Amino acid sequence: MLWIIYILAGLGAGVVTGLAGLSAAVIITPLLVSVCGWASYDAVTVALASDVLASLLSSYTYAKNKNIDLKSGMLTMITAFLGTVIGSYCGYLFSQAEPDGLGYISMLTTIGLGIKFLVKPITSGADGSDEGHQISLKKRIMAMIFGCGIGWVCGFTGSGGGILMLTVFTVVLGYNLKVAVGTSTMIMSIVALTGAISHVLMGASLNGLPAVVTIVACLFGALVSARFANRCEIRKLNHVVGVVLSILGVLTMGIKWFG
Repeated sequence: MLWIIYILAGLGAGVVTGLAGLSAAVIITPLLVSVCGWASYDAVTVALASDVLASLLSSYTYAKNKNIDLKSGMLTMITAFLGTVIGSYCGYLFSQAEPDGLGYISMLTTIGLGIKFLVKPITSGADGSDEGHQISLKKRIMAMIFGCGIGWVCGFTGSGGGILMLTVFTVVLGYNLKVAVGTSTMIMSIVALTGAISHVLMGASLNGLPAVVTIVACLFGALVSARFANRCEIRKLNHVVGVVLSILGVLTMGIKWFG
């Protein structure tokens, strides 16, 4: 039964990564902790390790389809990197505590953004090839500041980074959903790598074969979902992402309450 959970956790995490640019931790961490009985710090480490390859593969797929903004992504990535290192250290110091506040904020954000994509889909916004899309210095600085905060959240809890990055690129920088997801996954691959290495150096365990199975399943899910997302019509993609986020938010909230 546990092996089935590892596979399902990996596949589900890969799907939300490739489809909506979310962190694999929103699926993997609650399942490994609540169902499989893992220590939270170890579960976060496996989730971050899964994020590295899944996010990298997803961003490559989006880049091939010109749905990525390298300039804004690199600037935000630098501050997110710094935030992740600090967040990982804070997570180590408080690994015995339960960060319920951050967890519930992430879940509510997931549900709220899911409803937003269903009710008011993002069908406009610049795409990756739009050279006329000008972003002010103020907005770039805002994105970098948010990136640092998001990196801290990701390093500390292993969750929430992807959904918050998606919000920054759609709301702050004005990109359409595909570019937002593509750029978000590019950043998350580096943020996750930083977080995973930091966690391992601080004593977390990857638990061998279960981690490998989860990571491979996550990689497969990300590959399939990223290809689907790039071929999907933008309005339909909004609806699919909206449904996935809404269901995901409710399920993780349920696991948190009743797990």
